[in-house]
Amino acid sequence: MASILAKKPKKMKLKELKTLGQQLLSSRAHINNLPLLLGFISPSSPPPYVLESLLSLQSFFTTVLADLPPSQSSKKRPRIDDSAKQDPEFIYRTWLRSKFDEFVTLLIEVLISPDTEDALREILLDSFMEFVKLGNGGSFYSSIYHKLLRSIVNSPTPVDFLSELLALKYFKYIDVRYFTFISLEKLAKALDTKDTADDETVGGDGDSGSQSRERLDLASILTISFMELSIHKIHYIISHIPPLEGNDGKSEYEMWSGSGLPSNEEHDKKKLSKAQKAEDKGWKAEKQTNNVLSPASIAKKMKLKFTKAWISFLRLTIPVNVYKEVLATLHQAVIPHLSNPIILCDFLTKSYDIGGVVSVMALSSLFILMTQHGLEYPNFYEKLYALLSPSIFMAKHRAKFFQLLDSCLKSPLLPAYLAAAFAKKLSRLSICVPPSGELVIIALIHNLLRRHPSINCLVHKEDGDESEEDKNDSGSEKRPGIDHFNSEESNSIKSNAMRSSLWEIDTLRHHYCPPVSRFVLSLENDLTVRSKTTEMDIKDFSSGSYATIFGDEIRRRVKQVPLAFYKATPTSLFPESEFCGWTFTYEGSNEIKEQKTVEEDDASTKRQRIEC
Repeated sequence: MASILAKKPKKMKLKELKTLGQQLLSSRAHINNLPLLLGFISPSSPPPYVLESLLSLQSFFTTVLADLPPSQSSKKRPRIDDSAKQDPEFIYRTWLRSKFDEFVTLLIEVLISPDTEDALREILLDSFMEFVKLGNGGSFYSSIYHKLLRSIVNSPTPVDFLSELLALKYFKYIDVRYFTFISLEKLAKALDTKDTADDETVGGDGDSGSQSRERLDLASILTISFMELSIHKIHYIISHIPPLEGNDGKSEYEMWSGSGLPSNEEHDKKKLSKAQKAEDKGWKAEKQTNNVLSPASIAKKMKLKFTKAWISFLRLTIPVNVYKEVLATLHQAVIPHLSNPIILCDFLTKSYDIGGVVSVMALSSLFILMTQHGLEYPNFYEKLYALLSPSIFMAKHRAKFFQLLDSCLKSPLLPAYLAAAFAKKLSRLSICVPPSGELVIIALIHNLLRRHPSINCLVHKEDGDESEEDKNDSGSEKRPGIDHFNSEESNSIKSNAMRSSLWEIDTLRHHYCPPVSRFVLSLENDLTVRSKTTEMDIKDFSSGSYATIFGDEIRRRVKQVPLAFYKATPTSLFPESEFCGWTFTYEGSNEIKEQKTVEEDDASTKRQRIEC
């Protein structure tokens, strides 16, 4: 790039630059104007100069690009005889090919430069994508498109506008999506390899000095920050590719290039060999139309590339903020479009084992794999039981979690001890959660009691209703009312929930929040009679808050409004009738009486003097 900048001509007027472009388009005699125009495709050039040079160079290369030989780095470059290499026309076309490659490199440099204006960047991207469409003999020019995506991902600065522009204008075309998936798969694998190599380098330099270790730490920090930025860009691009429409394989797809998607490799080789022997352009066009893939084949190939790209991305060391974004949309935007969704089981089980918010967010996708794709996860309910904590009622995705929790506990095949453990754990949490969380807990326990009649003993258990296990306990008879439930136990089997009762729910009958005290009365019904009761819809309570409760209370119609009035103005906060048989003495009352006595004596003495 330094040599290109060194050849940059002296400053000239815009009119002179336009004349250079017109001369280049008019005759081959002015071909030396080509390097001069390339010198103005630079981030440091003024936008009008860049635009004028771009218009001239695009018009020039569009007309000659079909006759140029493949690039030097191309794998499909045919073998050329020594005699053909001495041909002046071949030398000229090879030189033009090198200038076109240089032009592409300069375009990408200006596109990803933070100094480029957004309006100019949009024009440059449109011109670049025109070469992607036409630069490979009518086929999609995947090599320069991959070069663009690689430059975007590996750029040391954010290029959000360029990524947004690419997604907004070109991701509606199927072939652009197809080759984007291929490029992202390669870029993710390259980052994964680089991450592994950096870890080995850091681990293998343990005996060096302190200065070298500091340099190594600084280098590793810079490498990690660079990789995180690259992962952010890959995630943005791959998450903004819209899902494939027409999964039935009957609808047509819009293509950016005229050739469509490539077929299998053997067919491509035969196609190239025949195309080299063919001389009739009409025959070539007819052949290309016959080789167009059907919509069903396109959908199948797109699903395969989609799967490979996402799996390669999920194998990276993803930053926490991107990790959460991926888990939040994985069950809707990724799993339905994978060729084999069960391939995500390792990623989701590892995420579910992390705990906390990450486990909550991974629950949606894991539940889909278990219920729809036959995934077996033996410790699923143990992990789900461990997720029940007060912090879950303040999480951002709590609404979805409670709905999934209710769905996971819906099966009538759950053992009684497991249903009792969840009911008791939720009951214990009702003591230390906001009123909105208590409403959700009541609804969940209501559904558990209705689905599993064997745990209804937790509602009406008295002190005398002790099992044989309780009577054999040495201290249970001497200390009635003890709760055998161990809330700190992570294993639901060892929590002793069946030996306890839902006494925490009974305390909610006297809750300060009226909706809670009213709603808890629904548990007093006999929920074993399924014909007279219905399940609660958790969706109606899962997203509640203080604001929603207050709004519902304001809109609630009340038949009788309690009023407080007094016939006489009260003289004290509490009337004496509320404290029958009580007498109160106030500190300083004797001093007040003595002060009044002294004041009365002084007043009587003054009267006597006046009378005298």
